[in-house]
Amino acid sequence: MKSFAELEPREILALAISLEEEHGRIYGEFAEGLREGFPASAKVFQEMADEENEHRRWLIDLFTRKFGTHIPLIRRQDVKGFVKHEPIWMMRPLGLEKVRQQAEAIEYETRQFYERALERATDTDIRKLLGDLAAAEREHISLAQKLGQTHLTTDARAEETEVQRRMFVLQVVQPGLAGLMDGSVSTLAPLFAAAFATHNTWETFLVGMAASIGAGISMGFAEAMSDDGSLTGRGRPLIRGVITGAMTTLGGVFHTLPYLIKDFYTATAIAIAVVLVELWIIAWIRARYMDTKFLRAAFEVVVGGLIVFAVGIAIGSQGGH
Repeated sequence: MKSFAELEPREILALAISLEEEHGRIYGEFAEGLREGFPASAKVFQEMADEENEHRRWLIDLFTRKFGTHIPLIRRQDVKGFVKHEPIWMMRPLGLEKVRQQAEAIEYETRQFYERALERATDTDIRKLLGDLAAAEREHISLAQKLGQTHLTTDARAEETEVQRRMFVLQVVQPGLAGLMDGSVSTLAPLFAAAFATHNTWETFLVGMAASIGAGISMGFAEAMSDDGSLTGRGRPLIRGVITGAMTTLGGVFHTLPYLIKDFYTATAIAIAVVLVELWIIAWIRARYMDTKFLRAAFEVVVGGLIVFAVGIAIGSQGGH
């Protein structure tokens, strides 16, 4: 993957073409999914899709004039800093609130992209087009917000409050949830493997602490290095890394602490109860902030946790005691 700073002007335009094409298809899917329940909103998203396709044509025309007819295939996943959006098929049935939130995130990210590209552009024609596109994305964000305020609630929500909520989810909830999930699940296997292999609570406690702290350091560095936040608005990478690392460590420490109890069976029973509470909390956070139905979130988290838990017990039981 390349960083945005490494892209050449022709690569920036090629990426912009790819983004506009992708967004046009996404808004077309939104329009189709909302047509029956929200026909007025569906019409708006279809107009947005048509506009994205028009932007794509402008970009292609400019690219061919400046660099020729061969456009390199550069996509969002080829460049550091872009958020991975949930696929449309996983969002069905489409609801206006869910669609509005994703549209806001897409347009905010794309506006950031155009504004950063504008700072680097020296060619007059390229600067003009990038500036026009950045202005268009700002209008789209405002439109997405108005859609939510008009169709979803009777009480108007102030724009500042909505922006703060979005930034809180992007900068705190997402990295914290990723860390909590990793810490709670990934440490289960080494912890319970050590427990059933040794039946020694102190040794199990040391293994659990080592696994939790090690996972926290690893996840913290991975999050901090994955995205500088310049395009996505996800905030400073250092802060996100600290949040992710801290929550990863806590996710493992919570079910490690019961092994300070000397009695093995008491400690294990409490640790298992703590694990169940952790998995429930993770499912609740996903349902509350990530627009995932609680039962689906609980099923995914619990099944994954139980598999890792069973693997740890199975491996540990082979070691004897």
